[in-house]
Amino acid sequence: MKENWDLVIGLEIHVQLTTASKIFSATSNSFGADPNCQANIVDLGFPGTLPVINEEAIKKAITFGIAVNANIANESIFARKNYFYPDLPKGYQISQYEAPIVANGKLRIHPTEEDSAIIIERAHLEEDAGKSIHFTHQNYTGIDLNRAGTPLLEIVTAPSIKSSKDAIRFLKRLRELVTHLEICDGNMQEGSFRCDANVSVRKSGTTKLGTRAEIKNLNSFKFIESAIEFERARQIELLESGENVIQETRLYDEKTQETRSMRVKENEFDYRYFPDPDLLPVVIDETVIESIRASLPELPDKKRSRYSKVLNMSAKDTNLLLNSPSTSKYFEDSLSVGLKDPKASFNWITGELFRLLKKSEVDISDSKVSATELGLLVLAMEEGSLPKSKGKEILNNMWETGTSAKILIEKQMSESSLSISDLENWLEEVLTENHKQVEEFRSGKEKILGFLIGQVMKKSKGRGDPRLINDELLKKLRAQN
Repeated sequence: MKENWDLVIGLEIHVQLTTASKIFSATSNSFGADPNCQANIVDLGFPGTLPVINEEAIKKAITFGIAVNANIANESIFARKNYFYPDLPKGYQISQYEAPIVANGKLRIHPTEEDSAIIIERAHLEEDAGKSIHFTHQNYTGIDLNRAGTPLLEIVTAPSIKSSKDAIRFLKRLRELVTHLEICDGNMQEGSFRCDANVSVRKSGTTKLGTRAEIKNLNSFKFIESAIEFERARQIELLESGENVIQETRLYDEKTQETRSMRVKENEFDYRYFPDPDLLPVVIDETVIESIRASLPELPDKKRSRYSKVLNMSAKDTNLLLNSPSTSKYFEDSLSVGLKDPKASFNWITGELFRLLKKSEVDISDSKVSATELGLLVLAMEEGSLPKSKGKEILNNMWETGTSAKILIEKQMSESSLSISDLENWLEEVLTENHKQVEEFRSGKEKILGFLIGQVMKKSKGRGDPRLINDELLKKLRAQN
């Protein structure tokens, strides 16, 4: 029966580092150029060329290692990993094997539960390969070498994850971490954050690992979970039918939601690793490590705790903010104007601002309305100088025209100002026309006040200040009582 089998998952995550240039050359590391426009003779392995390590890639790897409480190697060695594919122009990949830069770290999938930590066995630097492009020309495969030499940090977990849901929790926490550290943009669609999943099953109660299949190049959380679940069922069905699981590399078909065989899985000795003769060992001084440690930003777990304890934000709201470093920064900047209720700013950001961002296809980091300007708008509503009903209109105006919140709020206040005599007349009319409701209020049904305020707002055609109307109505109701 399927319940007698345990699932075992190990993940290999390729994190593309946000350096300006590639890991061993000065070629641009930007995304989106025309095919084969960002690959120089070093990336292509021309005879006589020599790789030179990118110092920023080293620093970003150290940054990650510190953040996951890992050991940082004082001496790290690059090796050649030999294999032959059309998109690997040199015939080998420069990677790290016996001496990775980061080892023995951990990351909790539940921020407050110590025993939920997933062990990170290693994180090593390597260069990316090129990209094979199918279906653009009939009967041909195109090769784009722009990605060749792109700096990667490959993060490898222990084979200790027990469910597809825990695998997704870990990946989401990892993506959250690397984006807040600003070592990766986390863009899964562009391949900046992609995952290989090693999946095996074993009889419950046993400790020996089963034969694993590696599912390659998964770039969405939904597909990763689906691929793992399909592979789990496939392997169990094979074993219960008396067949063996083959160690192989498999691809996930998004349309059929199935994995299919790609090639028989290589073993480490097949790659014929040996130290790269063109690169000296990387020696890392403790002062460099401590300097990077001192410059670390506030990590997501500490930020999550602060949002909960200091700002009284819910776990759901906090997770939404931390999903994007740009969003959490925008949120915090909006509070700098003196807002007392963080939730009010959160609601406007995730509601009306997100709507405008989506409509204009703009990231929040490029918002046409700055965090401070949005904060001033929310503050005006919080203090009562601007009716909440006018907030959306003014935000739209700010977005379209670039006019400051201060100018638009002052204009709104000027246009909506009412003479004392007008307000007095409307109050008297409402109290006279709604005698029954007035008596209900005086008998203790205080919710009626909202109805009466609404009637005054109607007479003012929306120009009245609800807070002022509330105060004046109460004075009259209590005085006449």
